Order: sequence, then C-alpha cells, then structure tokens
Amino acid sequence: MSVYDCTRTETRDAGIDAAAGALSRGRLVVMPTDTVYGIAAAAFDPEAVAALLAAKGRGRQHPPPVLVPAPTTLAGLATDVPDSVHALVEAFWPGPLTVICRAQPTLAWDLGDTGGTVALRMPDDEVALALLTKTGPLAVSSANRHGGPAATTVLEAATALGDRVEVYLDGGPSRGGVHSTIVDATGTPPRIVRAGALSREELAAVVPDIEGGAEGP
Repeated sequence: MSVYDCTRTETRDAGIDAAAGALSRGRLVVMPTDTVYGIAAAAFDPEAVAALLAAKGRGRQHPPPVLVPAPTTLAGLATDVPDSVHALVEAFWPGPLTVICRAQPTLAWDLGDTGGTVALRMPDDEVALALLTKTGPLAVSSANRHGGPAATTVLEAATALGDRVEVYLDGGPSRGGVHSTIVDATGTPPRIVRAGALSREELAAVVPDIEGGAEGP
C-alpha cells in the first residue's frame, strides 16, 4: 500500500495518478472528501465494488453511494429525476448532499441490492474532484469497517482498512467530519432518510415540502 501527501502540490498529482491507475486495475483507494474519508472503487467494475463491500465488512444489502465529478453526470446515471432534485443539486452541489434517484436501467454496473436506485453526490473537495475528473463516477463509502467510526484522517482510515486498500490519498484532517445528508427522491415529496451536515431547515428553504429530518442543524 502507498500513501501520498495531497496537501503538497508536488506530491498531489503523483498521488492522483497512482490512485487513478489503481482504480483502473480494480483496486481500492482511500480519498478525502468534504465530509469524511471515503474508500473508493470503480463504479462500473462489479468485482471492485464487491471488494469494497468486503473491505468494509458489509454485504450487498448496503450498496455504496456513487460520487460524481459534475452535476451534469446526474443525467447519465439517473432517470426520471424530479425538479426537486435539480433544485437541491443546484443549491448544494458540490457539497454534503446525497440524493437517491432511479438509476438508468441500461447501466452495466452492479452496486449491490439497490432496488433500481442509485445514491449520488458531488463532493466539495479539490483532491476528490481531481480524481473523479480522471476516473469518472466512483463507488465510495466511508473509509471504516462496518459499525466503526468514520475516518476523519488518513491514519484512521489506514488503521481500519490496512492493506485492503492499495493507495491512500492524504488530504489532511476532514473539514466536515459529519456524513452527508441523504435525501430519497424516488417518491413524492422527497424525504430525508439520513440526517447529516445539511439540516432540514436548509433543505426546506429550497424544497419546502421535503419530509423527515430535524428542523435545526
């Protein structure tokens, strides 16, 4: 396993290149995001996604979200996207908002038992976006063993995952440290299914009829 210091310009590009190469070979990578550290696999490589779930100690009933490099990627991965999602994405991407949508039925991927849905997010992190721009969509889950605390430093991630991961990108301590807020937009109205960095109040300012969650931050 290799660790790259992405807080320094002179080693960041080498780290991103190494991570992109590892992902193209079906290997796993740990990357910083704007919330917590994530463990990543190529989204369209079923064996890599299975390895990600195994590294975390999770089964197919816990499919990973998919991180994307730009809002325009939404149209390629999701179908029947409601206006509420477009409004939320415009307001909060890049940022700590994950939206569950209907997946495009023609996509050749296997993220687990998704029920035909996909959870999408665009992170607000320079290193993450640079990697995603090179690789395209990545299946990414929090970089910890199932049931353990989320990693907010690369050391915490490496302690939890060890050599299950080929490349670790060290972006320094997580700026957020709190999971993204997850909104299920497969029904009407959309519903907050996991409270996180964005409060219900913030989301309701954009989509007033959103359900679930708490009123305050």
